[in-house]
Amino acid sequence: MHEDLKQDFEMAQVRHLLFKSKLRSALYGSGTDEAPIRDAQVCALGVWIRERALITYAHLPESRELDKVHQQIHQEANRLLDLRQQGKVEQAIAGLTSVQGYVDEITRLLRTMEQKLRAESPGLGR
Repeated sequence: MHEDLKQDFEMAQVRHLLFKSKLRSALYGSGTDEAPIRDAQVCALGVWIRERALITYAHLPESRELDKVHQQIHQEANRLLDLRQQGKVEQAIAGLTSVQGYVDEITRLLRTMEQKLRAESPGLGR
């Protein structure tokens, strides 16, 4: 079980890091598809939150907090992408620093959730 749990949360973390990378690429003008950056329901982490965190891990209050912070990071991403579209490229890129707080919070919530779930079944190996 712990191995499945570890893999589940590692995949969530990878999806989260890919979002940050895609946002950076889009702001630098790479032509990256903006749909998963703009829409929290379309991005891979958003799908995981809806299908796993809010169902399988719904008993953890962090699952709802994760969903909330995830929505917030997408709002900020939209703001930055809009700035870029308005020709304010430098301002948009500078705004990446504002995303880091959300990135850190999502990472913290994922780690906390995994730790709590491991603690629920301590008899299984770590």
